[in-house]
Amino acid sequence: MTIFIGNLSWDTEVEDLESLFSNYGVVKKCFLPLDRETGRKRGFAFVDLNDQSSEKIAIDDLQDVEWMGREIRVNEGERKKSHKSHFKKNNL
Repeated sequence: MTIFIGNLSWDTEVEDLESLFSNYGVVKKCFLPLDRETGRKRGFAFVDLNDQSSEKIAIDDLQDVEWMGREIRVNEGERKKSHKSHFKKNNL
């Protein structure tokens, strides 16, 4: 499972997220997307921990918590829909 973190402070760095989530387990992956055109942070991130039970605890503990001056949203990330399903759905 991947954890989605939204409403992040624009000052958030990958190291900040790794530090926060390391309280719940080993951080396997941390991704803080940037806007392709401006290079600015987009205000959300994705984190993977070493096991799902740790991820569920982190989601429960951190939901609607104020962190770095913002009330963050933390929930299970949704997988991107594949292009294949788009073509099938639209008979392309």
